Amino acid sequence: MKRKLTVGNKVLFLLCAMYFITYIDRVNIATAAPFMQKDLNLSTTEMGIILSAFAYPYAFLQIFGGWIGDKVGPKKTLTIVGAVWSVTTALTGMVSGIFTAIIARIGLGLGEGAAFPTATKAMSQWLPKDKFGYAQGIVHSASRLGNAVAPPIIALLIVAFGWRESFFIMGVISVVWMFIWMWYFRDNPKNHPKMTAEELENLPPYVSKSEQSKIPIPWKALSRRILPVTFVDFCYGWTLWVYLTWLPSFLFTSYNLDIKNSALFSAGILLSGVIGDTLGGVISDKIYRKTGNLKLARRSMLIVGLTGSFIFLLPTLFVHNLTLIAVSMSLAFFFLELCNAVLWAIPMDIAPKHAGTASGMMNTGFGVAGMLSPVVFGFLIAVSGNWQVPFIMSIVLLGVGVLVTLTIDPSKQLTEPDLPIDKINPETKIGV
Repeated sequence: MKRKLTVGNKVLFLLCAMYFITYIDRVNIATAAPFMQKDLNLSTTEMGIILSAFAYPYAFLQIFGGWIGDKVGPKKTLTIVGAVWSVTTALTGMVSGIFTAIIARIGLGLGEGAAFPTATKAMSQWLPKDKFGYAQGIVHSASRLGNAVAPPIIALLIVAFGWRESFFIMGVISVVWMFIWMWYFRDNPKNHPKMTAEELENLPPYVSKSEQSKIPIPWKALSRRILPVTFVDFCYGWTLWVYLTWLPSFLFTSYNLDIKNSALFSAGILLSGVIGDTLGGVISDKIYRKTGNLKLARRSMLIVGLTGSFIFLLPTLFVHNLTLIAVSMSLAFFFLELCNAVLWAIPMDIAPKHAGTASGMMNTGFGVAGMLSPVVFGFLIAVSGNWQVPFIMSIVLLGVGVLVTLTIDPSKQLTEPDLPIDKINPETKIGV
């Protein structure tokens, strides 16, 4: 008998589409860069400034964007930010110089900065607790797939229509997603016309926006619990940004590959992360269901992922063989991506009522890594004259990440501040 797709799974599919589209929207400029640089008469330095402009508002908006998602709700928040990133993506095709290009990229960072923390809030309301890791694995696999397929997709659009038109087309696709989300999603799963009583029974108690607004965010306690996760996310993000920004150049420079072959090798390596993202969440949830030990389920995957990436990056220091390096870097990226779903699931475990804010705090580590890693990596190459030195730094940070992971305990859910008994909602056990 064919299993019917639940409403929750359809919402998860919509979020997968969002992660896929947003990653193409944020990296499409890398493929269009040579054409933009030529048409707009930009120097390499100016193009670098444009490329990095996205990361700053994206990093600084994580916490505030997650807080907005908690207070306003995922439906309205993702609709608004979806409109922002759609418009700014399309406007990138209309830029006339460095100033307008920087403004467009800053706008894209502002639009996408709140997207993932708010999506995490939606997942915390629409999925059972024992599927948090699975859900995060699936959506982030979609983002990695978007990152891997962006170069050939954007290249085809540029060849067929032009670099400006490639941004217009992606802007239209983003707008279509925004309208579908606005039409289909409900903040309260109970209000969805297709929701069944059986599916609703397995979901966490719904916290309404009015109730959420009355829940004070325990900033000090939340920061204390999330800070180690933020640091591990920084260690993870440092190496991930190396893959996203320097991998083609590493293969091109160290192994004398042409642009086409370096892109193909890069895509093959990055695709291994799609598998790692999904498996990390699935395995972590499976451990939790079998043992009931959330600390074991989350910690073990982080330790395995960071350690595996540490081990398989070591050959970059000693081996100069394209095949071996491609295999070892693929395995390193696979293990690294085992961590991603778990890192996003932990804020949902620790603070489900503040999932947007908590995940925003966590992902600030990734955002800061995005600002520093590409610049420091390039600086170390320029100073040292070889690729081994910056890879050593990535390997060291992965080792430090393993040690910090031992301080994370997601099994202890953050408790809300004490409230008078007459201010407690008997259904949700929170203030009214």
